Amino acid sequence: MEQMQDDAIIALLQKRDESALEMIRQAYGRLCGKVAYDILGNTQDAEECVSDLLMKVWQSIPPNHPECLRAYLITLIRHLAIDRYHMQTAQKRGGTQFDEALEELRDTLASDENISDAVERRELTLAIERFLETLSPKARRVFMRRYYMADSVCEIAARYHMSESAVKISLMRTRSRLNDFLKKEGFL
Repeated sequence: MEQMQDDAIIALLQKRDESALEMIRQAYGRLCGKVAYDILGNTQDAEECVSDLLMKVWQSIPPNHPECLRAYLITLIRHLAIDRYHMQTAQKRGGTQFDEALEELRDTLASDENISDAVERRELTLAIERFLETLSPKARRVFMRRYYMADSVCEIAARYHMSESAVKISLMRTRSRLNDFLKKEGFL
């Protein structure tokens, strides 16, 4: 059902029909707003990111034709929110879930580079994708909710009916395995 709706939205965007933007806002606005909020920690900034997302989608489709609109939108909103986050933290230091999640990964991924720069490198991204394929579905979902969607430990625990302690242990073990994997792959 979702794929049919996505195909309809993309078709409208290809025809330059602005009603597609409202359809995106209705279908994905809440999800995208949450992703942006989890990174930025501010409702107004998150809402502005969603508006920026709609403009970005309007500008990018066509020529782009994403296979999975949901994934495309989440990727775009993450990049927009991270860019805004970097602009804001150049002026001040905040305490969002994104800060906390990056700090947890810092020991695993960081060298002399900024963690965001390291994650952006295509080779590292591909290696992490290969690593994620080695995880159990549950461990992968927990890891992705924390480090891709920037969910809090509390939110993940509630979503997967786990204790917060179990989530933290799962994340710690996965980070350790990721560290070993990246060493073996030559990234560390």
